[in-house]
Amino acid sequence: LYRVPGIRLFMVAVADIRAGGRQSDSQYQYTLLSTDLDLLTKWAPIVGKRMETVEGITDVSSNRDPGGLQLTLKIDRQAASRLGVRVQDIDNALNNAFSQRQISIMYSQRNQYMVVLETDPRFQTDPTNLERVFVAGTGGTQVPLSAVVHYERGLSPLGVFHTQSLISTTVSFNLLPDVPLQVATTNIQRAVDELHMPEGIRGTFDGNAGDFNKASGRQPLLILFALVAMYIVLGVLYESLAHPLTIISTLPSAGLGALLALLVTNTPLTIIAFVGIILLIGIVKKNGIMIVDFALEAERQHGLSSAEAIFEACRVRFRPILMTTMAALFSGIPLVIATGPGTELRRPLGITIIGGLFVSQILTLYTTPVIYLLIDRMRRRRDNPGAVVVAPAE
Repeated sequence: LYRVPGIRLFMVAVADIRAGGRQSDSQYQYTLLSTDLDLLTKWAPIVGKRMETVEGITDVSSNRDPGGLQLTLKIDRQAASRLGVRVQDIDNALNNAFSQRQISIMYSQRNQYMVVLETDPRFQTDPTNLERVFVAGTGGTQVPLSAVVHYERGLSPLGVFHTQSLISTTVSFNLLPDVPLQVATTNIQRAVDELHMPEGIRGTFDGNAGDFNKASGRQPLLILFALVAMYIVLGVLYESLAHPLTIISTLPSAGLGALLALLVTNTPLTIIAFVGIILLIGIVKKNGIMIVDFALEAERQHGLSSAEAIFEACRVRFRPILMTTMAALFSGIPLVIATGPGTELRRPLGITIIGGLFVSQILTLYTTPVIYLLIDRMRRRRDNPGAVVVAPAE
């Protein structure tokens, strides 16, 4: 097919999730918006050519098809004034000839019918039939349309698309293998900014690329809100403002493990990977809750010191923590080693779960007691400023 003039072939992978945007030749989209069709027609091919030079992307195409034929009528105002033809009369003549204008309504006993004036469809497709259109002139004379207008043939888009009530053109693209979407969008935005487009036109990512950029910007805020909500709930549960920090302190190790796993496996940080990190927050937080909950109960119910309580909590809770962590970790292995359609979507989820749980399992049992004792010591000093806190002998 490449040998046939005018044909461009695109191989499009089936997307696991396709969000928004419009149908295009490629998976990701960059949309140009403007209120001026001429300005958009001028800059759309320039942006498309510039995107073809951006590293990391391929199959750049546009939904702009300028192959439509257009006939422009330019009024000779001097001739029209000399012949007594008004611009409104020219507009009415063209409206009567090539549109479908309602001129009357016919009423019957049971119904009513719209009377629509139009030219026979046989005469609507040939531009030479404009020679048969006449315009009312001075004194009721009929003036040929060709006497007051000039014809200019040209090209125009076959379709005019709209996005957010603005005229738009979509430039679509695919990613080369092993190129993260975030890197590609950054390179594209930098390349477009170098063009210095006028103020009347702007570009934005649409479809999957647009949703990824929006989600990437919201993810840190969502994680922050989750941590705040978690802190409030745990503070009410334990009647303490200090010990919820011990539980939250277990989360950085899980995030570090997830990012290291993605780095080692050369996997991009996608939306699905973000979902895995959020899932880790719940799983790893559970380990901290099991330790802190047992330690607080041992302090309050059995009168143990902080060091003795947290040591006993780690010893007793080690088995259930190990069992639940290994169950969740092994559940992520099929996501990583699976083959077939859709595995590219699920693999980052399994990698983040395995990496985050592996690192957090190693560090949690060591860091949680230290932070628990540190926070407890700070709390005691705040409650009793003059007291000296003596650590128990080993």
